[in-house]
Amino acid sequence: MTGLFEPGEWYLPKVYGYGAGWPLTWQGWALLLAYIAFLASLGLFAEWGSGLGAGVAFALFVPVTWLFAIVVKRKTRGGWRWRWGEWE
Repeated sequence: MTGLFEPGEWYLPKVYGYGAGWPLTWQGWALLLAYIAFLASLGLFAEWGSGLGAGVAFALFVPVTWLFAIVVKRKTRGGWRWRWGEWE
């Protein structure tokens, strides 16, 4: 199972600004698509029932988004820093 995750960068850095750009490998695309699918399911869950669904959806949104950001930051080529048009 550990052979599925390459020990390199999964995301390109942004050319302008701070953070990550597009995915570089299939692992980056898989992580991004899984995160988008999770957000879509949270949106559907928030619509279900009364205010409880929205509260639970928000309670799940915060830690999953935090975890997603940590993984993307660790797997971005050159890390996250402010860039002003330079390619690495």
